[in-house]
Amino acid sequence: MTDFQIETVSLDLPALAGAFGRRLHDAGIPVTAERSARFASALRLVAPVARRRLYWTARAVFVSDPTQVRMFDAVFAEVFGARDAYRAEAAPDTELAVTPADERARAERPRDATTPPRADGDPAASAPSDRSKQHDDDAEEIEVPTVASDEELLAHKHFDALDPEELANLYRLMARLQIATPIRRTRRSRHDAHGRRIDLRRTLRGSLRTGGDPLRLRRRRRRVVRRRIVMLCDISGSMEPYARAYLQFLTCAAGSGRTGSEGSEAFAFATRLTRLTRALQSRNPERAIQRAAAVAPDWASGTRIGDALKTFNDRHGRRGMARGAVIVVLSDGWERGDPELVGREMQRLARLAYRIVWVNPRAAAAGFEPRAGGMAAALPHCDAFVSGHSLRALDEVIDAIAASRAGDLEPAASWAPPKPPVEPDEEPWGSAGWAGSYSGSSVAMPSGYGPSRGNTTPGWRIG
Repeated sequence: MTDFQIETVSLDLPALAGAFGRRLHDAGIPVTAERSARFASALRLVAPVARRRLYWTARAVFVSDPTQVRMFDAVFAEVFGARDAYRAEAAPDTELAVTPADERARAERPRDATTPPRADGDPAASAPSDRSKQHDDDAEEIEVPTVASDEELLAHKHFDALDPEELANLYRLMARLQIATPIRRTRRSRHDAHGRRIDLRRTLRGSLRTGGDPLRLRRRRRRVVRRRIVMLCDISGSMEPYARAYLQFLTCAAGSGRTGSEGSEAFAFATRLTRLTRALQSRNPERAIQRAAAVAPDWASGTRIGDALKTFNDRHGRRGMARGAVIVVLSDGWERGDPELVGREMQRLARLAYRIVWVNPRAAAAGFEPRAGGMAAALPHCDAFVSGHSLRALDEVIDAIAASRAGDLEPAASWAPPKPPVEPDEEPWGSAGWAGSYSGSSVAMPSGYGPSRGNTTPGWRIG
């Protein structure tokens, strides 16, 4: 008897995928290096134990158009073997029955009353033609297991579940984000042929060429720029799983050097407020995040949202940075200080900002309710409340930033503060209101005195 030995052969999958991809590219199929790398990754998931499995795996990756199937079959047969070998190995349970075109046409064609129906035993009716057999063979469909791409899986994965390699890929995907803020008209104007205002200086200067007669009027129009975006990111211990992903988001917004806007600002806060605008201005996202982490000394420490907002309002907000800007706060709202301070500073910020967007990654959890003290105090002053827990959820954040008013947002991506209950008009102090036909307003003063009109005493009404 002859002894048989089994030898396990290990293939270099990247080299195999690259060589096969080059053969397909030379044959005319648009194959890129990314598709070859995806084919090597697919072979790790679907072991090529049979020629049939290898064929359908490669076809699912490389073929993007039905016209490329014949060319792909020719290259695959030239590299891996005969063309009919992998079709013969197809399992019968994975085949889908497809009715030939001529049989469908014959079934749909109306039958003439004078033509007798064919018997079931008629060989002409039961035996298909050679053309039908050939069409049936070509129309076989095999169910191929499809694997979602890495980008699609990464887009729906929560930021707190990313490993370091996935976090590095996330930086590359976030670089594609386009963040745009609402536009506003400035006080300055620019030359425009269709402007509303007449530019006297240009008109008079041009009239010198025509003897002082202003034959051609020059016009101007007010400039339109995008509003400033100011982002405040929470880097406390509770936000540490999301902080690095959000810092990359800040890099895209504040460090990308957006043109046509009044500038972008980025801040980080935990127990203190730290400005990160200069640290994030780098083309390398990893280096920018390292510089930002080095600048902020309170990384992964406690949370003082109220103190951070007060520092921002006192040092930057009232000096013009927050006036007419879009404020984005990325925090879970867990406050260790006084929640009333958060409410007061948010109210100050709301009077200065154009709109406030609060991003809370905890909002994506089922049954979420804003019970945290800082979150409950800040919500009445927010124009939008979104989760932003994944790359796909950041689309809602971008839409909330670009919206001009709360009504422009989708219902799932916006939060409208509840309306205060309607209470009866009660005056806490003595009223010095005016009665009769006088149209002035009635103002309740703490001392009990109102606007004087003539010789009046407290409590009098002019009727």
